[in-house]
Amino acid sequence: MVGCTVFTPAVSAREGVEVGGNSAFSKLVSASDIEQSAAQQYAQMLAQAQQQRALAGNEHPQVQRLRAIARRIIPYANEWNPRAKDWRWEINLIGSKQINAFCMPGGKIAFYTGILDTLKLTDDEVAMVMGHEIAHALREHARERMGKTAATGLGANLLSQVLGLGQIGQTVTQYGAQLLTLKFSREDESEADLVGLELAARAGYDPRAGITLWRKMSAANKNAPPQWLSTHPAGDTRIADMEAAMAQVVPLYAKAQKPEKSKKVP
Repeated sequence: MVGCTVFTPAVSAREGVEVGGNSAFSKLVSASDIEQSAAQQYAQMLAQAQQQRALAGNEHPQVQRLRAIARRIIPYANEWNPRAKDWRWEINLIGSKQINAFCMPGGKIAFYTGILDTLKLTDDEVAMVMGHEIAHALREHARERMGKTAATGLGANLLSQVLGLGQIGQTVTQYGAQLLTLKFSREDESEADLVGLELAARAGYDPRAGITLWRKMSAANKNAPPQWLSTHPAGDTRIADMEAAMAQVVPLYAKAQKPEKSKKVP
């Protein structure tokens, strides 16, 4: 990550949310292939933004703010996905009125100025958005979607061909262009909500900001839903699910507020 140094915290016996293991469908597609495809698409997107003078520079206050928040969250990613320790994390800001943000496989994060400016997000609320998007990458939801596509496309021949990854690998090529526009299932979104709340809470951000965030999102949904909201089912049920998870994540936030003598940032 540009300009970021992170520490590796010690995480105690399993506390927080429970969402089960990653989908078996994700194993049908190579993680490294998807991460490579994501890195290429991300680089292309940044180059295009640079050409349009829409890419915020490293010294931009909001870029520094986003990267500071990411530095606190990222160390807690490894527990959710061991691949994350080798990801080359990137956090960038793009000038656009879109109310949107995402994290592609491999830790490629982008925020649009619209989501920060229009919703007037606090640091805690930014952490909720970032944690949610990072959770999608950690839970390999894009890889799962591609695995399901591969299984559907290969049909009855899938089991006999699963060791020969030619056709399955082709799925990454065919569907890789969709990484920026993937729409996740309601189950994926619920997982990302919960894992994101935990990541942010462990990093010292108030998970109750997830509730205020979604209320702001709902208020912004006057005529048409913001792009970020259109792919993230919202509503009273979703807020209720977050409220139900507070008993698991608020104690993690409280613990993060206590200074640890052994915790040092290089």
